[in-house]
Amino acid sequence: MVNEERVLSMLGLAERAGSIQSGGFLTEEAIRSRRAALVIVACDAQKNTLKMTQDKCAYYHVPLVQFATGRALGHCIGKEQRACLAVTDAGFARRIQELLEFTGALEQ
Repeated sequence: MVNEERVLSMLGLAERAGSIQSGGFLTEEAIRSRRAALVIVACDAQKNTLKMTQDKCAYYHVPLVQFATGRALGHCIGKEQRACLAVTDAGFARRIQELLEFTGALEQ
């Protein structure tokens, strides 16, 4: 549980650094433009959102994880509920992936 809080905190830092694109449209745009280093989809996201995001990430070879709730993802970046977000900084993405591997939440 402590690592989950660390991941959410790291996402907040990434947002303040301007390294987060949140929401379906901006996340998809970051994936297509190859700026996304990591994509996070909320565990409670709709199935079609998850499927579309998985397909885009697989095509563009972007790592994708399901993590936290949409409410928690939105809260940690200072916004309302978010179903998905893209981390655009490779350093933040790498550190978040390390924390997620430690918690066992990493999918791809």
